[in-house]
Amino acid sequence: MRVPVIRKNILFSPDSKRVVARYFMNGDERTQQMVARIMTLDEKQVVDTLEHTLREFARRHRNISSIFLKHFGKIKGIIDAMQINHDAMSLDRKMLIGSYCTMEYAIESAAIFNPSIIEDFDQSDLQMGEKRVIISFRATGEGHISSIVFRRGILDKDNNLQVMKIGHNIDKAEIVHKTLYNKERFLTKLGEMHTHDKYTTQIMQDLPDEFEYAVLKSIVNHALTDPSIRQERRTALEEVMWLADSFYDLQFKHDSDITERVIFPISDSESKGIEDARFVRFVDDDQSDRVMATYTAYNGHAILPKLISTEDFYSFRVMPLHGVGAQNKNLALFPRKINGKYAMLSRIDGVNNYIMYSDRTTQWNTPILLQEPRYTWEFTQIGNCGSPLWTEEGWLVITHGVGAMRRYCIGASLFDLDDPSKEIGRLKEPLLSPLEDEREGYVPNVVYSCGAIIHNNSLILPYAVSDYSSTYAIVDMVELIDALKKSK
Repeated sequence: MRVPVIRKNILFSPDSKRVVARYFMNGDERTQQMVARIMTLDEKQVVDTLEHTLREFARRHRNISSIFLKHFGKIKGIIDAMQINHDAMSLDRKMLIGSYCTMEYAIESAAIFNPSIIEDFDQSDLQMGEKRVIISFRATGEGHISSIVFRRGILDKDNNLQVMKIGHNIDKAEIVHKTLYNKERFLTKLGEMHTHDKYTTQIMQDLPDEFEYAVLKSIVNHALTDPSIRQERRTALEEVMWLADSFYDLQFKHDSDITERVIFPISDSESKGIEDARFVRFVDDDQSDRVMATYTAYNGHAILPKLISTEDFYSFRVMPLHGVGAQNKNLALFPRKINGKYAMLSRIDGVNNYIMYSDRTTQWNTPILLQEPRYTWEFTQIGNCGSPLWTEEGWLVITHGVGAMRRYCIGASLFDLDDPSKEIGRLKEPLLSPLEDEREGYVPNVVYSCGAIIHNNSLILPYAVSDYSSTYAIVDMVELIDALKKSK
């Protein structure tokens, strides 16, 4: 039984004009040469060159002079090694040096895809049948580096989406790293990452049960200065700091619009991107709510599942996920506790859907097999397309299946409210398959979503078009639930 799907005529496309000012490091030797050349300039030449740079770039970024000074501070060690007194430098010379350590990066130049949608905290001043929503996207630029960007919009009574105007200047958050760590949990996560014990033991054995970030970093940096260090040990030590740097808070300025806030890769664990955030509005037992998302951090050779949470979209807390169930990609948190425990969908083996329960949002063990590929369009793998949706008839899970020619389709399943390990129904045919004009893109033949909502008794399903652009579709909930119940 095919469920009717209405595709909406709206498209979110990559925008190469959206740029961030990113730190640019050209290697110690070249940076020394660059600084040496700038030091030969007299003060007038410094001012003239800086003013020219500001004329070209100040309108493209919020407070770019402070960015230049921040990036100047990142090469303080190189300047000290050159025996240059940086305190004696003029402010203009520091900013000029910082400008040479800065580059623009177009965060959406390649793709804007894998969207998720949630209800906004603010639902004031709306008409009957309207809902204010926030849509997140995976934005990809040069080098396939991914970040998280946002759009705000209003769904009307007919499920048409009015998207708010995009802000001009992108704001990168201030970062505050966690300062104190639990040694036992830290070592457990290193084990899950398959980091070599014999090298981490040497570093960790002298640390107290609760240790400080600065102490760990000092010990690791000292060990890395050993000229005879073996590559295997170097990799293990880098992974220790990779994990430590994965805990941090983000703070955006309150004068930034949500469309100007970008969650850009911060730690080494994310150096190659932040992938496929699945945002969900989570309501706790005391009816307090917050927004959380699972995402995948990628550094080019390994992935690390992480959790990000916020109560206002200005402040975000980022933490890695732990446990044997916190492996691979495709984790999605339920929007409320089930029988007093947090619940999560996962795909730990890369093929099948699993469910797991926990007393903590960051600790996940004992995954239970939930679904295996059953139909030809999902024979390669099955996974979720975002957090489950509560309905009176059961938990609605939007799924994705991968079939022949690595073609991605979107399906749907229904599970028992009190025991989501019990499947009530599952569509035999895809809910959404790539149309002919949706097959071309960065990754052909793919439709994919990271989260939907229910509004006006309709499923609002944003989805990516072949990993390039995004749009959305609506499905009547009565027809969908009826099809699912009949599919068993």
